[in-house]
Parts: sequence; structure tokens; C-alpha cells
Amino acid sequence: MRIIFETSYELPDGQVITIGSERFRCPEALFQPSLLGLECCGVHEITKSSIMKCDVDLRRELNENIILSGGSTMFPGIGERMKKEIKALGPEGVNVNIHIPPEWKYSVWIGGSIMASLNTFQKMWVFYKDYEEYGSAVVHRKCF
Repeated sequence: MRIIFETSYELPDGQVITIGSERFRCPEALFQPSLLGLECCGVHEITKSSIMKCDVDLRRELNENIILSGGSTMFPGIGERMKKEIKALGPEGVNVNIHIPPEWKYSVWIGGSIMASLNTFQKMWVFYKDYEEYGSAVVHRKCF
């Protein structure tokens, strides 16, 4: 298999840019934050750690239903890579399934809009007049 390192993109203003290894280094930082000089876990380790903090009876189901959403799902092969990395963290024999919904581009927005429409979250609504008066601090006051 031959990997093409450089690819060109035309920007909305007509300018053409060519990128090379950046195509691979940027998504790799999700799994190896140390590439950016950060001392933290990769996304696969954080996911596995979160699952392991849950009740033992839920872990199988959680491993089988990992959902990726947002812009990072646009990286080619991100689902397969996530599955490989989580499986490598063990234990052996654990079935890992990664789901990327067809509406991946809007999943975060859809989830947020559903959550915001629930009566239980009305106390967290931030109105424009409140934001104008208190600034971003109003978000922390109402939501945390």
C-alpha cells in the first residue's frame, strides 16, 4: 500500500494549499498528546479510563457502544484507530465497537438541543440580557 503524503486543497477564496505530513501529525496528537508537548492521556486512554470507572456490569455494553462525534470524526480511519488502541489497552477478549453516526457533523448540536429542550435543564438557560449584564460568569453561575 502506497501512502500519499501530500495533498492539495482549494480554499473558498480560490487559493490552493498543499499539506504533507501535517495530515497525519494532527490526528496523531489525539492519541499521543506528547507530540504537542502535553503531559496527558490520549483520547483512547481517557475513554478506557472512563469505562473502567463505571460499574463492572456496564463495562461490556459501554465498550461495545463507543460513539464518536464532532469534527475529529472527519479524520480518515479514526474509528478503526480508536478501536485498535482501546483493544490494545485490554483486557484480551473484550469486544470493542466504535460507532460514527451518519449525522456525525451535527451530532453534538442535536444532543445539545435535545438536552436544552428538557425541563430539567431550564434552570441552566442563559438569556441574552443576563449574558450582557454578567458576561461569561453567568454560564458558570447557572451551570456549575
